[in-house]
Amino acid sequence: MTLESALGRPSSDSDVAAALRVQNVGITHEGATAATPEGITFDVAPGEVVLVLGPSGSGKSTLALSLNGLIPHALPAEITGTVLVHGIDTAESTVAELSTHVSMVFQDPDSQIVTGTVLDEVAFGPENLRMSVDEVLARSEAALRRVGLWERRTENPDTLSGGGRQRLAIACALAIGAPTLVLDEPTANLDPQGIEDVYEALTELVAAGDHSIVLIEHNLDAAMSLVDRVVVIDKAGRLAFDGPLDEVLRGHAEELVAMGVWLPTATLAALRLRSAGYTFDSLPLTSRELHLAIEGSPVPAQVAEWSTRSRADAGAVASSPLIEVRGLNVQRGRVPVLHDVNLSVHAGEFLAVVGANGAGKTTLVQAIAGVIPPPKGKVRVGTLDPGRSDVRALAAQIGFVFQNPEHQFISGTVFDELAHGLRINRVEPKEIDRRVGDMLERFGLRDKADTHPFLLSGGEKRRLSVGTALIAGAPVLALDEPTFGQDRARADELLGLLQVLNDAGTTVIVVTHDMQLVADYATHTALMSDGRLVAHGRTADVFADAERIVAAGLRVPPLLTALHEVPGHPELRGLIRLTELPGVMA
Repeated sequence: MTLESALGRPSSDSDVAAALRVQNVGITHEGATAATPEGITFDVAPGEVVLVLGPSGSGKSTLALSLNGLIPHALPAEITGTVLVHGIDTAESTVAELSTHVSMVFQDPDSQIVTGTVLDEVAFGPENLRMSVDEVLARSEAALRRVGLWERRTENPDTLSGGGRQRLAIACALAIGAPTLVLDEPTANLDPQGIEDVYEALTELVAAGDHSIVLIEHNLDAAMSLVDRVVVIDKAGRLAFDGPLDEVLRGHAEELVAMGVWLPTATLAALRLRSAGYTFDSLPLTSRELHLAIEGSPVPAQVAEWSTRSRADAGAVASSPLIEVRGLNVQRGRVPVLHDVNLSVHAGEFLAVVGANGAGKTTLVQAIAGVIPPPKGKVRVGTLDPGRSDVRALAAQIGFVFQNPEHQFISGTVFDELAHGLRINRVEPKEIDRRVGDMLERFGLRDKADTHPFLLSGGEKRRLSVGTALIAGAPVLALDEPTFGQDRARADELLGLLQVLNDAGTTVIVVTHDMQLVADYATHTALMSDGRLVAHGRTADVFADAERIVAAGLRVPPLLTALHEVPGHPELRGLIRLTELPGVMA
């Protein structure tokens, strides 16, 4: 060990030139047989924003944990290679020492909240760095104002919505003032307005020139204006691409799709349209770029007479609702959350429940599923009243998937987690083996059957949680943010499966912030605002009122924005789904 590294100083001038240097890094978790990631090398320059992409399970979050020393110092994993943060070797410096050089926002904000008020939470880091009281308060106020939480500084973090807690976690990272930020899915739980707020704050940081950012993100529509470079890790955990944003995303779009990596909605739409004969000088990355590119492209001859057929307009629904909510009011403690909600859901619908953070989306769906027992007589699911029914009877009628998968895991292996409900209902062992095997195969978890659920990646946990709800075969399936933490291939696979189930008669209810997901899959949409149902109907009809969508704190889906009033292209007017576009899905 050199004197410089022992003192936590840079070991050479060349190391200081990079804010972050990852050299041939491989990480093997305890009990794992292979390193994921494996042999990763890249640098992050001062002031640079680097986006790390890769399919679920490729090791993105694991890599992030090595950038601030949690691996190898706090988590049971073996690391090979070298990680240097502003020239300091993370293997030879403590996490506390590294905290002044690199701050991290985790995928799950609940994992890093430790105090009783929002202000105390943000002050916690600077206080532990022994800053003066005035400095602590100044940093805390500035960080909370930047993420829009200053007015709630006296509240307990538990009173914040999931998106609010994520904003709080970002404020905590900002308050420490480290020049390098590592953000693992920083907007995963945020509504569209919250996403804009976060990226506006990050853009200000980058513009000031005093922060480097490593960003792991699936919501690429929001990130495009911020990112300088892209690092792509493949399914095996190895480096696939490393280069400027345009070079990687525009130049390797089809390869990235094949790998199961998320791309911006505009890029996916352009790939499909290009297969139908539309011409693009370069693939668009934003809705604006797609709009302009289509505007400059002639209508291909093969689609001149083409007409769209939307799933949302196909088929009739049953005359009698399968689910009825009448005059539903819900309070948490003394705080009203839902106000006189009336909602009917017919068998076979694919309903998306949307709204800003705190609008009451999750509470409504949890009341329908009986996770939060509603007042008696206010909700009916089939023949059952969730306010009166026992857990086993209700689970046979409606399956529920939590936003945080860990909240529902109770078994020691993935296999046992899937088998648990079947065993309770005394299903024959051979049938259990068959059903569980099928579910493991469907969700890409075959090689994880004997793994503890808590050792899965974020995306793998999500797939397992959905599998546990699907396996019982309930006629209604309700999911809270089902694509959170998923790569594109797995999200498409999951939503494709939900659509197959829906087509076969399963009624699907999804709570989501992903407006393009709503446009692509939901036959109907329920729009919530301040605990009230402000719109409900066919998805295309709800989206037709853009002012109402924006007033509820949401945004019109990227594809609808891109295709709005494109001169000379009446064939694309009003389309809201990627699958409605002419061409072949990438």
